[in-house]
Parts: sequence; C-alpha cells; structure tokens
Amino acid sequence: MMNKIRIEKMAFFARHGFYPEENTIGGKFEVDIEFTTIFSSEAKDNDEISGTVNYEMVYAIIKEEMEITSKLLEHVANRIIKRLYRDISQISFIKLKISKLNPPMGGEIGRVAVILEK
Repeated sequence: MMNKIRIEKMAFFARHGFYPEENTIGGKFEVDIEFTTIFSSEAKDNDEISGTVNYEMVYAIIKEEMEITSKLLEHVANRIIKRLYRDISQISFIKLKISKLNPPMGGEIGRVAVILEK
C-alpha cells in the first residue's frame, strides 16, 4: 500500500532569479513537498524510522539544493527532485512546490510558484 508524506512551508533565503540583482540581494522562498512511499511494519508497528523516509534527510537535500543559485525556479525544482530520487530509493512519486515571496514584477505580488510532479 502506498502512503504519502508532506513537509510544508519550509522557509529559505536564497539567491534565485532571472535578474542579476536577485542573485546579489536574494529573497525569501517557501518549499512544500508531498511524496509517495511505503510505510513498512518497522514504522507502523515497531515505531522505527528504518520503516519510512527520514524527513530530516529530505529537508537537508532540499536545503542544499536551495543554496545553489539558479535563474529559474523550474531548474531548482527539477534539481531537487532528481537528487531526492537519487538519494532516497523509497520515494516513488514527488509533487514539489517552490514559491518566491514578493517577486520583483513591477507590482504588489505576494508570491509566484512553480509546481513540478514526477
């Protein structure tokens, strides 16, 4: 049976953006992830982390990838997903949302977001 895990509203300061000043000044970002996995009896019945995905490891991977400057959120999202699949074999499907708060678009905009599913 497949199960889902969500980690929501991870907050990061990062230097992603198309314009050079965005890479210099940086900005605030939020990341939400939902992924599919299988909870084994080790997790469900025996209360052991070995039967599930370690959320701390997922966060650490996302944090490391968010620290690498990119022009496009699409690129950051794809990098994160590729790395999660490479490093955590128990994950079978990922839905990732990266939001850029207060983007410089010539008006008052709360956020823009990219959602990537793989």
